[in-house]
Amino acid sequence: MRITVFGAAGEVGRRVVAEALARGHEVTAVVRNPERATGLPAEVEVRAGDAAKVDDVESLSAGQDLVITATRPAPGREADLPETTAAILAGVARTGVRLLVVGGASTLLVPGAEGMTLHEMPDFPAELRPIAQACAEQLAVCRAAPTANWSYLSPPAELLPGERTGDYRLGGDELLSDPDGVSRISMEDFAVALLDEAERPVHGGARFTVAAA
Repeated sequence: MRITVFGAAGEVGRRVVAEALARGHEVTAVVRNPERATGLPAEVEVRAGDAAKVDDVESLSAGQDLVITATRPAPGREADLPETTAAILAGVARTGVRLLVVGGASTLLVPGAEGMTLHEMPDFPAELRPIAQACAEQLAVCRAAPTANWSYLSPPAELLPGERTGDYRLGGDELLSDPDGVSRISMEDFAVALLDEAERPVHGGARFTVAAA
């Protein structure tokens, strides 16, 4: 497949790029600042572009099989996330290319919490509320974009660098946890799940989630 990755220089983006390359796909890594591309694999085609500009998204998705967005706003700029996602959706709608969105966990329903989402829980960290709200708005933007072919992958509560095992559990709108109540997955296995959806799509127009096996 020919895959364009926005946010390719970020922690999740780099792992998505590595997983895609390991599977033999052709990857175009999009960065706003070319200096941030340092360390990306030599096989990657690096392109400068802004995911918040519809014309850039259209140009960088034309002729591709798939676009993945793993963009994350800088602290204090969380409100940019839904706006950027809207631009990406508009750009891929012009080209008809499928979009996979690396989303947030905030809107996942917490089992046994009477319909409350993760960021509605009383013990949700206050410092994470701005990005949690931005991710909630991001998902709403996706759901309001019927002309784009999108899927939205929410991580579990903890998404950290770790080991690639290749194993994970799939879910829908509920937060996944292990028997001890821990909800986590490594960024490496998160990338595995994302590329599995890229190769065998089953969540078109929907949000899904994953967690460690």
